[in-house]
This record gives sequence, C-alpha cells and structure tokens, in this order.
Amino acid sequence: MAEMTEEIIVGYDGSPGSELALHWAAREASDRGITLTVCHAWAPEDLALLIDPPLIDVARRHSEEIAERGVQHAEPFAGPGGVQPLQAAGSPARVLCEHSGPSTLVVVGSRGHGRLAGLLLGSVAWQLAGHAQGRIVIVREPVRRANGGPCPVVAGLDGSPASDAALLFAAEEAALRHVPVLAVCALADSPTSLGGARQAEEDFSSLLTRWEKEHPGVTVLRQVSQGSPRTALLEAGAEAQMIIVGSRGRGGVPSMTLGSVAAALLHYAPCPVGMIRQAATAA
Repeated sequence: MAEMTEEIIVGYDGSPGSELALHWAAREASDRGITLTVCHAWAPEDLALLIDPPLIDVARRHSEEIAERGVQHAEPFAGPGGVQPLQAAGSPARVLCEHSGPSTLVVVGSRGHGRLAGLLLGSVAWQLAGHAQGRIVIVREPVRRANGGPCPVVAGLDGSPASDAALLFAAEEAALRHVPVLAVCALADSPTSLGGARQAEEDFSSLLTRWEKEHPGVTVLRQVSQGSPRTALLEAGAEAQMIIVGSRGRGGVPSMTLGSVAAALLHYAPCPVGMIRQAATAA
C-alpha cells in the first residue's frame, strides 16, 4: 500500500508551465498542511562552465534567483514560511527523480523552457513519469468546464497491483477538495481469454466494495466502460479536477517503465495527471 504524502517538491524554471505547477503544488501543500520545496536544477550545457569557476558561480547565483522567485510566487498560495527553496546542480529530471520517494509528491508542469515549442510534453515530465518513485503529478492546464458543479477526482483502475495505491491517492485528493472519486474501469483492453472482461469487472467491483467498507467516509462513484481505457479516462477527465492512474497496468511489456494509457494521459489529458510509481513496477 502506498504511503501518505508527507512532502511536496515542485520543479520550477520560471516558464509558464512551471508557474502553473507551482501554484497547483502550493495550494496542495497548504491544504495538506505541509511544507512546499521549490526546486530549480541547473545543468551546465557548455563545457566551459565545467572548467571555469566564475561561470559556475554565475550559473549558481542565477539558479538561486529563480528558486527564490518561485518561493515568492508560491507564498500567496501556501502562506509565509510554508515554502522553501532548493538549488541543485544536475539535470532537472535526475535531481527530481533523486528526491522522489514513497511519501514524497513530485510536481512538474507538462512543459518547461524546452527548445522544441511544439511538444505536447516536455522531456523532464516524461523522464519523471518513467523513472521517479512514489507519487507524481504532471500539471496540465485544465480546460473550461461545461458543468459548474463540483468536479470529481478520476481514478483509473484495472485490477493491477497499482490500483489500490491509485485509489488511495485519488481518495486523498478528493477529500482535500470535498468531492467524490469517480472510479473508471474500461474493459476493451481486458485479457482476451474467455471471460476476461467479466473477470476484470468483478475484480473492479470487489476492489471498490472492499474499499468502501474500509473507508466509509469516501464517496466513490463507479463507471464501467466497454471502450478503451485511454478513451474512457480522457472523456472522464473533461469534467474532472485531476486523473490518477498507476504508471503501468496489467498489459504491456514487463520491462516498460510507462504504460500506453499513462503515456496517452500525459500527452492529452484535459486536467492534471497524478501517477503512482512503485519499486515493484519499476524497471
């Protein structure tokens, strides 16, 4: 079972995507009553920086300025004293992965100051989703909602070992927002053996029945779809505050670090995407 979130770290580089992630993470830290760490990682790309100490000092000071700016931007949401800076030398993806863990929530925007403006997902977000451990949120800008009512937190469940952890994460996020969890099970990618779809639906129902008995204070709505998980979750996300899934489901190649459903959500979801990565499922 996944642990509760005790620490939040957000990757920040001053880009519009990282500002969006910063504000999301600051509110999350405030709601949870924990400290937010604003991380800016700097990686010298010019070999001269590695051998010229004055240039390294300039880069380090620039990193400190960016991290402090992030702290200032986060404080109106998290409150004074609830935010701290972190500067680290190295690639942003590596630094954030090194700070990830079972009780840590790592937050980044879907794109930062990358060089390819047309990308739907930046390399840092992609590497983090594929290699970090614990809880991860990729903040994608939410679309305008047609429904003015309280939007649920969607949990994609397929009966894989990550389903319990994804449901716990979703329940925590829903409780913070005082909204229900919408648990979605899609049957199109169920095992092709006889009765595979029926078994998947029974496993889904059993998981939620057990969950409701153990967590009577959590409202869980159920949705079973005959379509693909990608389609079902993207459609549910149109009226959701966020979508939460495991990094890999039942299908795919065991050595894969990221499943096809999770990858599709990272590229196209109309809201922030939460993901659970556990050591047992990492390659």
